[in-house]
Parts: sequence; structure tokens; C-alpha cells
Amino acid sequence: MEMKIVFATGNKDKMREIREIMADFDIPVLSMREAGIEADPEENGSTFEENALIKARAVWKECGGIVLSDDSGLEIDALNKEPGILSARYLGHDTSYHEKNRNLIQRLEGVPDEKRTARFVCAVAAIFPDGREETVRGVMEGRIGYDERGENGFGYDPIFILPKYGVTTAELSPEIKNEESHRGKALRLIKKEIAAYLDKGDGDKD
Repeated sequence: MEMKIVFATGNKDKMREIREIMADFDIPVLSMREAGIEADPEENGSTFEENALIKARAVWKECGGIVLSDDSGLEIDALNKEPGILSARYLGHDTSYHEKNRNLIQRLEGVPDEKRTARFVCAVAAIFPDGREETVRGVMEGRIGYDERGENGFGYDPIFILPKYGVTTAELSPEIKNEESHRGKALRLIKKEIAAYLDKGDGDKD
């Protein structure tokens, strides 16, 4: 059976980033819905890594092979690292990110630049055909801006400023964003694990 990578997400924006970063792998990269899987486990872990593994295990039970999952979020130091692991659920699943971003900016009213430090965190979990599990973490440090800027990102990207470039991550080109982003860093780390697995000659197992 052909080896494939199934990523435990249905988010089209996230899948676009994932495929760009993993384009040099000669293996199909499918979302779980493209693979015909509808798993929707409760993400009740206490860390990004635990939540990523919960999702990966649920999908792996359905399809085996190589399954990847990520859990990511925004930590704002002045807000006691909120929204953190609740980033996707902050103010409710059905609340738009425009409203979420506006709320966070309002909560930071009066907080000076030097105390608006924040980071994007991404944990990626991988489960291999033999059942082995690995997790890695990528981090992108920055600060929270005063308004939404940029059209190239999604989620909290329009309010997250990367000091190195002086713009939000929603204003970066896809190439630079993939190089600098928490998800890009974590995916490049997990790519090394996948490459090592395939190099061992295990790639024909499913």
C-alpha cells in the first residue's frame, strides 16, 4: 500500500502551510477529511503536546500509516499566557478571530510595547506505522500590536508582530512566514523524524 501522511486537521489554511513546508517529501499529504476520517476527539490535555497526541491517536486508530497532528496557540505574557492551549476555543468556537483579536487588544490597553511580549507555540505529534510516537515543539517570539494588520495570515496573525521584520505575521510573504513560524519550525523538526523512519527502509510498511 502506498505510504501517505495524514494530518489530523480539516483547516484549509493550515493544510496549505503544511503542504508548502513538506513539499519536498515525495509522499501525499492528506487532511484527515481527504482521507475519509471524521474523528473529533475532545482535546482535554493540559499541554500543547498532550492535545496533539490526543488528535493523532484518534486518527491513527482509523487509518494507521504516518499520522501527524498539531496543537498550537498564542501565549501573551501580560495576560498570564492566555489564551494558551484554549486559543482555538477562546471566547467560543463560533466567535470570529476578528472579535478575538479585538478583545485581546482591548485587554492590553495601556500596556507598553516592552510588556506586550508574546509567542506562538506549536507542538506536532507523529505516530508511525509501528505505533511509535514522537512530539516536537516550535516557538516564534514576538509582541502584540495595537490593531489588526495584513491579509496573508489567519487566526491571531494580524495582531502578532515579529520584531525582526517590524510587521505582523499576516503581512509576511508565505515563504518568510513558513521559515519563521512556530508551525514551520515544528514541522521541520518532525520531518527529520519522518526522514529517519523512511531511511531505515520502513517506508513500505503501512
